[in-house]
Amino acid sequence: MPAKSPAERAAAAILAAVRAIPRAQVAGYGEVARRAGLPGRARLVVRILAGNDDPTLPWHRVLRSDGRIAFPPDSAGFREQSRRLRAEGVRVENGRARRPRTAADLDALLWAPEER
Repeated sequence: MPAKSPAERAAAAILAAVRAIPRAQVAGYGEVARRAGLPGRARLVVRILAGNDDPTLPWHRVLRSDGRIAFPPDSAGFREQSRRLRAEGVRVENGRARRPRTAADLDALLWAPEER
């Protein structure tokens, strides 16, 4: 079996990072890139997910860094991602997933604007 190219290794790492996102949790594109060992490569995550054809990949758990769904609001992709997130118990309001805060989110807790 030939060695994987750097692009194939990057894609495999990104897909593994997406698969590792627990049910009812979400992560930003940049966060997925960091978890895959590719900091600063959020756009690569977008490209890899756009070309995905694995129906078991939990792509719906990946959002913009501010929790917004990246698809246009009236699109089928937006509706499907919202549906899948809600089916897992994620609160989606106005196209934005509301993540439960965890101890790992200390900076967000201290510096984020208050939710209304």
